[in-house]
Amino acid sequence: MDTDTSDDRLLGGRLALLQPTHGHRVGIDAVLLAAAVAAQPGELALEAGTGVGAASLCLATRVAGVRIDALEIDPGLAQLARRNAQRNGLADTIEIHCGDILSPPYRITSDTYHHVFMNPPFQQPQMSSASPQPGRAMAHRAGAAMLLDWIRFAVAMARPGGCVTLIHRADRLDDVLAALKGRAGGCEIFPLWPGAGKPAKRVIVRAYKGHAGPLRLFPGLVLHATDSKYTGAAESVLRHAQALAFSD
Repeated sequence: MDTDTSDDRLLGGRLALLQPTHGHRVGIDAVLLAAAVAAQPGELALEAGTGVGAASLCLATRVAGVRIDALEIDPGLAQLARRNAQRNGLADTIEIHCGDILSPPYRITSDTYHHVFMNPPFQQPQMSSASPQPGRAMAHRAGAAMLLDWIRFAVAMARPGGCVTLIHRADRLDDVLAALKGRAGGCEIFPLWPGAGKPAKRVIVRAYKGHAGPLRLFPGLVLHATDSKYTGAAESVLRHAQALAFSD
């Protein structure tokens, strides 16, 4: 990992975030993912592929009393995630584990978590060329672990009835639903529209381990009022740490 880091802010300045200057950079996907996790105080959550810890930090800031295990394969990013938890006063809330979803650390155990959330790699290796920045390539392209592996892991770690939440590309929604089939049901799909009248580029999907309820499609969130300005609803999530409003 590049040793140069920048000191950035999330949630309207409430969170301080150290992250590598080069390679993958935290964007709004992490904030939106955290806002979709319907955790309650006292519950236990797991983030798979935490990077520098942005989504876990956002969730812990919004939901006081939640406890979070966060798993990251890259030792350098895992160390930054620990530093970020400490400097935001969340070291007692978030525990960072370094390891792979294909062979997780022994303390990450199956049938344990009320919530498992993740932002898995968007592209399969054969479908895109690699970024010249190793950190960016790892974040965006699946390595040994494919999307199916990420979803299998998430469902395995969730307790019966537990919720799996992920953000992914809208054009891979069929792959997400296929991977969830037979593992978790009651799927809730929440589109993220770049602007009014524009096709969704991202979707958030929630599903429940052991449930067989019908799929539900929600209105979603329009992110931008103009090319340079977020909508009021988006601002409430991105700057003021509000939960995403899943409603019929």
